[in-house]
Amino acid sequence: MQIEDIYRNLPKLETERLILRKISLEDIDDIHTYASNPEVSKYVFWEAHETRAATVEYVKMILALYEEGKIAPWGIQYKKDNKLIGTVDFVSWQPQHKTAEIGYALSMDYWGRGIATEAAKELIRFGMNEMDLVRIQAKALVSNKSSERVMEKAGMKFESILRKFIFIKGAHYDVKMYSIIK
Repeated sequence: MQIEDIYRNLPKLETERLILRKISLEDIDDIHTYASNPEVSKYVFWEAHETRAATVEYVKMILALYEEGKIAPWGIQYKKDNKLIGTVDFVSWQPQHKTAEIGYALSMDYWGRGIATEAAKELIRFGMNEMDLVRIQAKALVSNKSSERVMEKAGMKFESILRKFIFIKGAHYDVKMYSIIK
């Protein structure tokens, strides 16, 4: 299976409370609601969206990635209120090695409910069963205890601390590496 096989026609995935689906232009306001919150972007590689126009550009970039068959996120839609409340994705995928890395972002209004874990578990299930992956990993800044809990609850095991692994927002940070294997 190749990257284009998944991303040209991103499959809709469903869990008890969530629908993981393609992002669309209709999601701009929902995305802007959480992506403009500095607390949501505190531990991730992107800055909070300062304007609605920044969110529009972000969504257009995702739509172009879908069109090109490149890696792009699933939107996390909460069934109870039909809002798009975050994203979950394979931030990298090496088909030849049967490995991938997941990432996620979630609206602060939905933190602490197990939603990120539910989305991550579904992506892990999809990766292992449909993409024939043998290893899925995730990384989080050492200071991001919530993401660490998500990785653990999703069945991932701690592997190591990668010292000064990433340079973002003007500083180098240590990250924790977790993984799950088939």
